[in-house]
Amino acid sequence: MKNTYYHQLLENNKKWVNDKLEKDENYFENLSKGQKPPVLWIGCADSRVPANEITGTHPGELFVHRNIANMVVHTDMNMLSVLDYAVNHLEVNHVIVCGHYGCGGVQAAMQNKSLGLINKWVRNIKEVYKENKTELNKIEDQKKRFDRLVELNVKAQVYDLAKTSIVQQAWKNGRELEVHGWVYDLKDGIIDDLKVSMDSAQHLDEVFRLDLD
Repeated sequence: MKNTYYHQLLENNKKWVNDKLEKDENYFENLSKGQKPPVLWIGCADSRVPANEITGTHPGELFVHRNIANMVVHTDMNMLSVLDYAVNHLEVNHVIVCGHYGCGGVQAAMQNKSLGLINKWVRNIKEVYKENKTELNKIEDQKKRFDRLVELNVKAQVYDLAKTSIVQQAWKNGRELEVHGWVYDLKDGIIDDLKVSMDSAQHLDEVFRLDLD
């Protein structure tokens, strides 16, 4: 059979397995016993931003959810289910929203092109632009404005995480849980901490603080 990239992936897998077993013959047996990752990573689906690789972590250390432009949308049952499982069952201590400069989803939200189904998704990012348009419109350089929207989008998603009943209930129960916002730079591989961490609902406007049992 003709050797295709598809088949190469399977060969790569075999090599990876052999490499792991050479270093530790019990590697997969131990890994199969369960997971207890300390971090939930909410990142972009962009193929150039592999969570484990850019953080130097191994299988079992990050619980990962990815979508276009690393969004936290309160009607997204996929994201909410991941968040609920990570917080209430895996009991992670950190939730990190990691965006990246050059994000296609953010760039699409800056334009007026109709992109079909994706219009509904990037509309959420357009709302971030709208809320920050005074600051953004003062930035004449298009790339700098693009980069700033990437950062503002990450910050907005961190706040949207904190607004969920899942996170607020964990805080009310005394859980040590922090949410953070990062941006990854494709050009140099460096992660920038946006210093937008939260560990309680006190960081939110009162209207977003939920009365929970």
